[in-house]
Amino acid sequence: MTVLLAFLSRARGLAAAFLASLVALAAAPAMAQPAMWVVKDADSTIYLFGTIHVLKPEIVWHNPKLDAAIASADQLYLEVPISSQQEMMASVLPLVAKYGLSPGKPLSSRLTPEEYKTLVEAAKEAGLPEAGLNMFRPWFAGMAVSTVGPTHAGYDPDSGVDNKLMKIFKDRGIAAKGLETMEFQIKIFADMSEADEMDYLRSCLKDYKETTGELDKMVAGWAAGDLSAMEKMFVTDEKDDSTDLYNALLVNRNKNWAAQIEEMLKGKGVTFIAVGAGHLMGPDSVQVQLKARGIEATRY
Repeated sequence: MTVLLAFLSRARGLAAAFLASLVALAAAPAMAQPAMWVVKDADSTIYLFGTIHVLKPEIVWHNPKLDAAIASADQLYLEVPISSQQEMMASVLPLVAKYGLSPGKPLSSRLTPEEYKTLVEAAKEAGLPEAGLNMFRPWFAGMAVSTVGPTHAGYDPDSGVDNKLMKIFKDRGIAAKGLETMEFQIKIFADMSEADEMDYLRSCLKDYKETTGELDKMVAGWAAGDLSAMEKMFVTDEKDDSTDLYNALLVNRNKNWAAQIEEMLKGKGVTFIAVGAGHLMGPDSVQVQLKARGIEATRY
């Protein structure tokens, strides 16, 4: 569930669609040290920064070294640059209509009575009406459930690293670019088999009340730059849960981004790339994919 928490959830009321690629303040160090890497050639510098997409407003994640890298960059790349909740909703609504609804197969007919009761309770907490919920496809209903705990605990996409970085660069007249599109991200879930969708929804129903505790631990490890802890949460646990979804959410996308970074190196200047922290961890990370292309990324 951890990588899903990081990937999902930016729009409350729309089941917080992406995502999606998500510490208690007391658990954070006095000065956060989120992990970063750098790739260089003769005339290009590319920073790779692992983010958390949603944070509590009071969490401080800047430090002088990170700020220096940000200040030196003349380009910003995010997974999908979305500058506001309004823009998110405008982007997601037509995609939800296309990929997230199945009125001919209501969820009430696909879940046990007890499961459906849990879904309705979770949806109510998320502010979703039962009538509309029953039309959701399983993957989309699962996302709705996954947002309940973090939202009530004070986690906010507007306080997430991606949105803050966009504002910093926008104030300098630099518009963020995207490594992907919102439709691409949604199709990762929409293209799952029906059986996998139902497994995902049932997993969300089982765990939704515990997601905040997982997110707290995730943010604590991220703020400390604890690679071992993050690899376990973002990579090992997720691969154990579902190899297919792990490959779709992490491995395939990491390979795609490595190819884009190789192209960026053919240009020049300083580029700052910020993606969910899970993409920079473990044996299938972006850095590993870059190394397979003969490109070395070093810890910054």
